[in-house]
Order: sequence, then C-alpha cells, then structure tokens
Amino acid sequence: MSVNFEELDFRPTPMGVLSLRRRRQPSSGIDIYEIKLGDEFLMSSLFTVAEIELARLGLAALQRTDLDVVVGGLGLGYTASAVLENSGVRSLVVVDALAEVIEWHEQGLLPLGRQFTSDPRCRLVHGDFFALSHSAAGFDAEQPGRRFDAVLVDIDHSPRNLLHPRHAALYQPEGMARLSQHLNPGGVFALWSNDPPDAAFERVLADAFATSASHVVTFDNWRGDHDASNTVYVGVTAELPKAIA
Repeated sequence: MSVNFEELDFRPTPMGVLSLRRRRQPSSGIDIYEIKLGDEFLMSSLFTVAEIELARLGLAALQRTDLDVVVGGLGLGYTASAVLENSGVRSLVVVDALAEVIEWHEQGLLPLGRQFTSDPRCRLVHGDFFALSHSAAGFDAEQPGRRFDAVLVDIDHSPRNLLHPRHAALYQPEGMARLSQHLNPGGVFALWSNDPPDAAFERVLADAFATSASHVVTFDNWRGDHDASNTVYVGVTAELPKAIA
C-alpha cells in the first residue's frame, strides 16, 4: 500500500462500516487522519480549529479552577486534548458510543491517543451520551448523579443534521433542561455545529440557561482560498440553583 494512503482499521458496527484512514497531503507533507462511517466522513484532522475552540470557549466561560468536565464524542480527540491542556481541569470523562474509536486511541493508532491513556485526569467511557444525558445517574457510572462544571459536545453535525433521529430529543427544551441538571451552578454547556447559527436552537438554549451565546469560528478551507466556518454554542447555568416551588 502506498505511503501516501493507508487504511489503518476497518470495522463493521451496528451503525455501518467504520474505517480509519491515514493519507499524506502532498502540498504540506502532513499526515491527515480520517474516520468514515460507510461513505460519510465523520471527522478529519485536516480541520480541527472549531473542535479546539469548543473546549477553549466552553472553559473560558467558567470563572473557577478545579474543573470537572465531560466531553461527549471522542472522535480524533482534539476537543478532549484541548481540555487536558487547561491546567485548571481536575478531571475529564470522555463518552463515545463507538468502542472502536476508543480502542484506536488506546492502541496508539491515532496521534493523540497516548495523551489520554497517560493522563490520570482522563477516563474514556464507552456509552451513549444521549441516553446518559437523559438519565438521572448521569455521565459517571462510578459516581451516579455526579455534577460537572462543563459538558462539551461534538457528536452530530448540527442540532438539525443528526447522526441518528433519536438524538433529536437533546436539542429540544426538555433535553436541554435535563442536560443542565448535570451541571454545577454556574456550569457550562457547549456544542459544536457544522452549520451557521440556528435561530430555533438559540431560543431553546436561551430558555434553558441563564446566559447563552453563539460563536462563529472561521478557518481556511482545504483550498486555502476563503474562510469556512463552524458554530460553537455556549450556555451557562445560573450561579445559584433554581428554587423548588
């Protein structure tokens, strides 16, 4: 197989055929890692600016240290890696529905994998983020009901463009309200989206959180001739819990 292209792994899953590929970009000589589900690209290391900004913008909204963080969606690991680079982070739980992706990191097939396996603050969890969000037990099976300072999510393409129809409930008012219950007072929910800001979801976010904002993150496209953009949504809970009627 050519040094310029290599299929590192190929797995059948209930969602379809999952493949991990490495290809060399001739113009830069950089190795690009890609994960595909069937014929659809799930993620690429060619564009990582917005995934990193998801962590940066989310954690920047917190006015404290000793942070406990959840990342929904491991992928190639750029959001989780940016979280661990923040010295104020005490613990990180990364939830991914694809055991194969977790294994690729643990086996060192992906460049950032060793960072997660060697950092005692980080735990990779095979699970359904959406089901865990809906559950009162939450994201940490070792400490049911545990609350976090930030929940950062990069799974679906956008609140409208979903990988699976059952994910839709998270982006509705009840779903956002349930997710906010997993956060400490003054905690942050942040979401990556491939699409421009969505007015309907912005209203849902504003109703569920004390403050909210949509950040458009721009970066060079693969041709380098104009800016592409993603969106990072950020919602912050109130500093004090809501009073119980």
